[in-house]
Amino acid sequence: MSRSRLLHLHLGRTTYVAAAALQRSLVSAHLAHKCQSTSTRSPTSLQTLTPSNPPDPTVITSEFHPPVYTLGRRESRTPLTPERESYLRVRGSELRYTPRGGLTTFHGPGQLTAYVIADLRHHGLTPRCYVRTLERALVTTCAQWGIRAFTTEDTGAWTSEDRKIGAVGVHMRRFVSSFGVGLNVSTDLWWFNRIIACGLEGKGATSFVREGVVGVGVEEVGDSFVKALAESLGCATIGKKSREDIPPDLLVGGVGEVS
Repeated sequence: MSRSRLLHLHLGRTTYVAAAALQRSLVSAHLAHKCQSTSTRSPTSLQTLTPSNPPDPTVITSEFHPPVYTLGRRESRTPLTPERESYLRVRGSELRYTPRGGLTTFHGPGQLTAYVIADLRHHGLTPRCYVRTLERALVTTCAQWGIRAFTTEDTGAWTSEDRKIGAVGVHMRRFVSSFGVGLNVSTDLWWFNRIIACGLEGKGATSFVREGVVGVGVEEVGDSFVKALAESLGCATIGKKSREDIPPDLLVGGVGEVS
């Protein structure tokens, strides 16, 4: 069952911590709604109570600064050695362990990061189909600027067999999604040289700029991605809000890591 509206929260340039805190708040709202029983009967009146409408599916778009390397859940079980952590903390970059799928990747200036919080069951999606939906939205977004991207047996969006332009890494809890995609627009690809991106030996990263598309902003690309995703999810409208529209307490702190 699709929903009529997709909520788009655009944070602009922000920290990983702020985006993660907002994401946790939204995931908690979805999980709290799922905990409501579909009907509650009073022992005296046998009255059936109707639960409130579920939260809107939401996309948080941002551009992380300072730069950050994020590690997937498999790596989180065995933390990096101090030497490896020191190697990744370069030029003021951060290092964050996350519960998402996938391995180490990079987020920073010039890259669109889009976190998608949605109850997949409301859209009739399995986790596997959802990942394909994100990949198709990346491919459609690239096509808007004449970039021929495609999918392969390796997750993400690619412009050649060994150049990835968009990465996908998600987390699911009771069919509620979190995390999402990273799409390189004007990203400094030097950052990817320090890691085996997503654990794929012999593969590299590319960007809009490397593919010959210059002068395009991350927000503009984010709008295109959200539109493509809304169409895939069956959402008829998009409600976009900027950072100024979001309560400040949702951007810091949070209610604990998603697990």
